[in-house]
Amino acid sequence: MGNRRLARELAMQALFFIDSNPGDTEAALGLFCRSFTPPERVRPFFHDLVAGVLDARPAIDAVIQRYSQHWKIDRMSGVDRNILRLAIFEMFWRLDIPAKVSINEAIDIGKKFGTEESGAFINGILDGIRIARENGDIDLVVGKAPPPDDDSED
Repeated sequence: MGNRRLARELAMQALFFIDSNPGDTEAALGLFCRSFTPPERVRPFFHDLVAGVLDARPAIDAVIQRYSQHWKIDRMSGVDRNILRLAIFEMFWRLDIPAKVSINEAIDIGKKFGTEESGAFINGILDGIRIARENGDIDLVVGKAPPPDDDSED
């Protein structure tokens, strides 16, 4: 397994752990890293992913909500939700990684850790976001959520 794939898998697990243990994010991340120590070779990318998702989570979650038709983000599986967060972070803040690579990695991780439907679910949402981004319909800035869809359901 490649270093980036391992870092992505560990980052998804750390974000899932943080989601499952609301409260002190730093303490939860510290506990995760003590229990499942990321190998030295993947730590920089792992920390970049986790910190980036946590910093941009409100904006990322707004995008997920906007592009996940008929799904509330809090009703999604924790695995799928955190894989989506990672991929969206990469697509908008890690421009050194092609969007298609981020999407393919997310699909593969979803198939490994999620349900039978996770790969298709993740692909559908991320591909819609990729197309919107390429068309200039969406742009993210950390801390700033995109405008809501006119036909969005609450």
